[in-house]
Amino acid sequence: MNLPGPIHDFLLVFLGLGLILGGLAMVLLTNPIFSAFSLGLVFVCISLFYILSNSHFVAVAQLLLIYVGAINILILFVVMFMNGSEYYKDFNLWTVGNGLTYLICTSLFVLLITIISNTTWYEFSNSLYLDYKKGIKL
Repeated sequence: MNLPGPIHDFLLVFLGLGLILGGLAMVLLTNPIFSAFSLGLVFVCISLFYILSNSHFVAVAQLLLIYVGAINILILFVVMFMNGSEYYKDFNLWTVGNGLTYLICTSLFVLLITIISNTTWYEFSNSLYLDYKKGIKL
């Protein structure tokens, strides 16, 4: 899509937030049906990323044929046929494994944010462009 810079940036941030919130909802919600719907939101956001990068065929193929048309519908059917009361019989709110998982995931998230914020992306892409102009093969 040929959009002006601020609109394109806003859409990227909006889709990124939708992708992150959908992924968190998919993992953190205890109801499997809501998790499957959150998975559908993640698939839609990914296909909209493809549309923003002018890959329309890949977006439609991913959205209709692969993900929403096949995988997400199968997940919903399987979850709806299962007995929902089995999920809440032995439900513990907090275990040692959950605490360790939260600690590892939080530390990886902080590490990733630190690496992204400290990387000079312009110099990296500029050096690749200059190497390309000089004829150096990577």
